[in-house]
This record gives sequence, C-alpha cells and structure tokens, in this order.
Amino acid sequence: MSSKSENSLLALLAGAAIGVGFGILFAPDKGSKTREKLKDGFDDFKEEAKSKWNALEEETKENFSKTKEDLKETLEDLLSNSSYKAEEAISFLEEKLAELKAQNAKFQK
Repeated sequence: MSSKSENSLLALLAGAAIGVGFGILFAPDKGSKTREKLKDGFDDFKEEAKSKWNALEEETKENFSKTKEDLKETLEDLLSNSSYKAEEAISFLEEKLAELKAQNAKFQK
C-alpha cells in the first residue's frame, strides 16, 4: 500500500473515531442506553463477522477438497495413460526385435 493511501486510510479512520466520539457525547439518550446500543451493535457486528468467517472457512475447505479430488483424478488418468504408452512402446520394441531377429537369421544362412 502506498504512503498516500495509508495516510488517507488513517485520516478516514481518525475522522470516523472522532465522529463516533461526538455522536456519543451529544446523543439524546442516557449513557446507559447509548452503551447498550453500542454493545448490541458490537455484538451484531461480531456475530456477522463470525458467520462470514465460518462461511469463508467452509467454502475454502470445500474448494480444497474439490481441488484435491481433481488432482487425484488427473494423476490417476496420467498414470493410466502412461501405462498404455508403456505398453505401446513395449509392443513396438518387440516388433522391432522380431524384425531384427529375422534379418539376423538371413545373414546367418
């Protein structure tokens, strides 16, 4: 984050804190009611943040699980394809070996 952005953010937060302070000082309700409202607002904010955190955690676990399964499936496909390619290579080499044996047999006559 750039220094200008940090200063702007700091100024915004300081302004918000000052505004809250003046709002509390000049509130029409009694202090106990204001504190109760602040407590309720904080509790609501805390519950909402906790709920969002849990949802994010669950989504992350789900995405990781899907990625893990996709990776496992891809690896299994790769191994299967490699196995087929190995069989093709062995068959090709066996054919070439048979051809070489046949050519060698001609030279030995």
